[in-house]
Amino acid sequence: MLAELRIADLGVIGEATIEPGPGFTAVTGETGAGKTMIVTGLALLAGAKADPKLVRNGASRALVEGRWKVGPETAAELAELGAETEDGEVLVSRQVGANRSRMSVGGAQVPLGTGSAVVGEWATIHGQSEQIRLGSPERQLEVLDRYAGPALAAELADYRLEYATRKAAASELSELTTQSQARARELDLLRFGLDEIATVDPQPAEDVVLATETVRLQAVDDLRLAAHAALTALAGDEDDYETPDALGLVGVARKALGPAVEKDPTLSPLAEQLEGAAAALADVASGIASYAAGLDADPLRLEWIAGRRAELGHLTRKYGDTVDEVLAWAAEAVTRVMQLDAGDTRIEALRAQVAALDERLVAAAARITALRTAAATQLAGLVAGELVALAMPRSRLVFDLTPSAELGPNGADQVNLLFSANPGSTPGPLGRVASGGELSRVRLALEVVLATEASGETFVFDEVDAGVGGAVALEIGRRLARLAERSQVIVVTHLAQVAVFADRHYVVSKSDDGSVTTSGVRLVEADERVEVLARMMGGLDSSDSALAHARDLLASVAG
Repeated sequence: MLAELRIADLGVIGEATIEPGPGFTAVTGETGAGKTMIVTGLALLAGAKADPKLVRNGASRALVEGRWKVGPETAAELAELGAETEDGEVLVSRQVGANRSRMSVGGAQVPLGTGSAVVGEWATIHGQSEQIRLGSPERQLEVLDRYAGPALAAELADYRLEYATRKAAASELSELTTQSQARARELDLLRFGLDEIATVDPQPAEDVVLATETVRLQAVDDLRLAAHAALTALAGDEDDYETPDALGLVGVARKALGPAVEKDPTLSPLAEQLEGAAAALADVASGIASYAAGLDADPLRLEWIAGRRAELGHLTRKYGDTVDEVLAWAAEAVTRVMQLDAGDTRIEALRAQVAALDERLVAAAARITALRTAAATQLAGLVAGELVALAMPRSRLVFDLTPSAELGPNGADQVNLLFSANPGSTPGPLGRVASGGELSRVRLALEVVLATEASGETFVFDEVDAGVGGAVALEIGRRLARLAERSQVIVVTHLAQVAVFADRHYVVSKSDDGSVTTSGVRLVEADERVEVLARMMGGLDSSDSALAHARDLLASVAG
């Protein structure tokens, strides 16, 4: 329930606050005073598009704040958004500036779509745009489905789930079938590449290994000379006894140091190091000798490597810069081939799935149509009873259900709300044949019927009494009061016959300082309310007859 609404710098309203409370709240005021800004403010909280022109002249921004009473379950849901509640209340605000609009719930800034979804669960706003929407088939279908209740809602939920599954399956099927030629071409290319790679049978890092071996075979003479020179420096040359070698010099050093160790034991570690050095040099010399012994020129091997590298080069020019990249491409290609090979199998599976879903959807759509047909008859009858009380006793309202050309997300039905105000005339589309006043009354009658089982919601009506007056206005007021027994109702009206039923009555008044027009809102009670009602009925608020008339009207409603 809306506990408080505060508006600042919106339209002609500089600063205004109303506290609707439970039941029926009426907002009245002279034409142009800005009473519709109350509905506009609530619409902004419910996610309506923000127009920078709504900002009051001279102000940098407009602000609308709504303080709502919420239950523990709703408070827990709001907490998931980061919103805070205090004493069972949450503050929702909307700021409108020249270039941007912001919305917050419980102090947490939220996207507009999120905020509108939250407030949209709490409030239903009926403005002039709603009259236009009621003339559309989409809105008429919403109204009918809303009346049909939980049974239809459950069927629709299951239907829409399977409809979405069918849509996804049909989309995939269409893509697979329309791309069959492209798939075949891709398969041929992949298989050709895999056959080429399999024929060569490259091994991991084989190109690197062969490149290294090629360099070694091509430089075998240089390598022999280097090995011989190194081995001579280490172990000497058997044909040259005069040139010293590393092993011989280390041996001389060991021999010279041996007697000294006996005289000075501190030399012992150094002597041990010399022994280690001698052993290491001997190992290196042995290794170089083995290496030199294995250095054989092999022209046939070199020729084979050249051919092998040519085969690998053919692959690396097409499938990767290295053999390892070629092998990675082959692994990916194998996976892709398996996917493409599965395409035909997938197509058959999808065709079977779509056919099965079509069968189930047709059956579900038939059940939905049956529920709508029954609901349409009941709803039209109940609305007709309400329209009798609203001075339209001979009007007819028909929910005309016709089959759609194909199944859609809402089933197989098209709904047209047909209306005739007089007997003998053929019912026509509501949006085209109903006057503004008739459309307002049809809308109110629908809402009263639809709200029979609902409670706790806030309903906002703007000019629901447009084009009517007198006894009809009294009946409108009575129905709004009946609606207010279960829900909170806020009505912007220009008729005393409607406002008189309200539990709270706010008046929007304007003042002009010569340059800027400003409107304010105040709660009227007791004698002041009598004066306001008298003025609304076209009398002078200070005349005895006008005041008496207003008191009589209040008394008749109270009685």
